[in-house]
This record gives sequence, structure tokens and C-alpha cells, in this order.
Amino acid sequence: MSNRVRRDKEDGRKGWAMVFVVVSLFCIIFFAARGRFQAPVSSQAVSLVLSPFQQATDWVANEIRYVTSVVWEVSTLYEQNKMLRNEVEQLRGINLQANEALAENERLRTMMGYQHSARQFDLVAARVIGRESETWSSMIVIDRGTLNGIQNDMPVVTPQGLVGRVVEAGPNSSKVQLILDPRSSVGTIVQRAESRVTGIVQGDMDNPTMPQMVNIPKNADVVEGDVIVTSGFGGIYPKGIIVGLVSSLKNDDGGLLKIGVLESAVDFQKLEDVMVITASREAPPEPIKPPVQTPGTETDPVTGERIADQKAEGQK
Repeated sequence: MSNRVRRDKEDGRKGWAMVFVVVSLFCIIFFAARGRFQAPVSSQAVSLVLSPFQQATDWVANEIRYVTSVVWEVSTLYEQNKMLRNEVEQLRGINLQANEALAENERLRTMMGYQHSARQFDLVAARVIGRESETWSSMIVIDRGTLNGIQNDMPVVTPQGLVGRVVEAGPNSSKVQLILDPRSSVGTIVQRAESRVTGIVQGDMDNPTMPQMVNIPKNADVVEGDVIVTSGFGGIYPKGIIVGLVSSLKNDDGGLLKIGVLESAVDFQKLEDVMVITASREAPPEPIKPPVQTPGTETDPVTGERIADQKAEGQK
């Protein structure tokens, strides 16, 4: 009995498999020939039966087309995004170059204006190409040397004011000692007509960004805000070049003199282009004349002793 039931089940499975094969072949032939022939009236019933299969096939085809289009769009968007990123990077680089060119053009325009206004000087434009690590705040290197007419002790300026002087001129480059260097010494004078107090400007080791004006008498007429310019004394720096402003005043250690702390006219942290004064047609300042002395009380300008006393000492 059990063998018979088993055979009936196997026969049923074979029958359903045969039906599935026949229906599949029919569907394949039908869809392959669709549109090539006019369906006869008798085949409309078959079409009605097979329409669910056709709809399922169309749905699957549509889904495949949709997924394929989405994948294509994603791939296209990725490539477009990659291209746009490259274009943004290129435009950013071009923008940086344009800004750099504009800044350089502005600096050169300012320097050309100064060159036209300072006709008493022969100027050679130079670019700052380096700083020494050990003397970062007091020494720079420029790209002009003896082949360009540069020599030691030539003053270096910008349109804003005094920078320093050339201390080592090579063939194609030179070292410039800034006025911030404690070893530098610049003869200066207060520009204000009522004052005209002289002094020496030098660097301060305790404050490398602000030089000092020293040797100012305690009762001298120097106030905060006074403009300090070169005095022309010493033969290196021409007279009248702006050095800086008096930011504050303080007494020196001895208490007899006072010191003017200066805010330099040149921003040394942004120093990129300078000009070297290779020649000056400005007349040097007249030497300081000693005051007229009262007859009988003359003193020796060197020793400070009375001349009458010296003569009396010589007669002994």
C-alpha cells in the first residue's frame, strides 16, 4: 500500500514538472514571436492566461533597468564629483597665485613711488631671501651683492623707514644688519622742531622687536609720540630717514639719562622687499660747533679743564 502511494506521488511530481516545462517553452516561444505575427482570435485566450507571466517579466525588466540606471548615475556622479574636486583645487591654486601677484604688485608699486620721490638717492631694489636662525630678528639676507653695486655699510631702507645697513656684501647676495641688532648704532634726532634732541638708536636684547633711543639727557624735551629720524651723523645713514616713534620713556640705571623705547617704522616681521642706497646726493650735516665761550673762562673741549689753569700749571 505504501509503495503504491509513493508511486502516485512520484507520478504527480513528474506531471507538474512536465506542465512547467511545457508552459515555459510556450512562454518563450510566445514572447519571442510577439509583434511578428497578428495573434489569431483563438490565441487571445492564451494571452489572457499568460498575461500575469508577462507582467511579472516586465516588472523584473523594469527593476533591472532602474537598478542599472541608478548604478550608472551613481558612477557618473562619482566621476563628476572627482572632476569638480580637481577643478576646485586648481582654482584654489590659481586664486592663491593671483593674490600673491596682487600683493607683490602692490609692494613694488609702493617701492617705485618711493624711488621717484627720493631722487636724492640712487636705489637698488632687493628681495629678502633668508634669515639666519641664530640672528633671526637682527640679520637678513638679500639677493643683491657686489655685482649689483652693493658694498658694505650701505644703508638699507623701505618706503616706511630705515631697515639697517649692509655688513657683508657677497657677489650675488648680502647680509644686512637690522636696527634691531643690539650691536647696531644709528645716530638719530627728534624730528619735532621744538626739540631736535639727538641720541643713539640701538637694539635691545630684552625686547628684540623694539629698539631704544639712548643717551637722552633726563631734562631733554622728548615725549611719547615723537618721530625719530636719522641725524646724518656718523657718515653711514643719510639724514631724515624715519626710524620710528617714541612709544614710552624710562630712566636708565644711573638715573642721569633716560631711554626712549621706539616702535619701529618698519614691520620687520613682514619684510620682503627692500632698497639699498648706493649713493646719496644729500649734503652731509655740518659738524656740531662748540658753544662760544666767555673770554677768560674758556675750557678745553677735549679735557673740559679751564685753559687758564692749564697755562698756570705749565708755567710752574
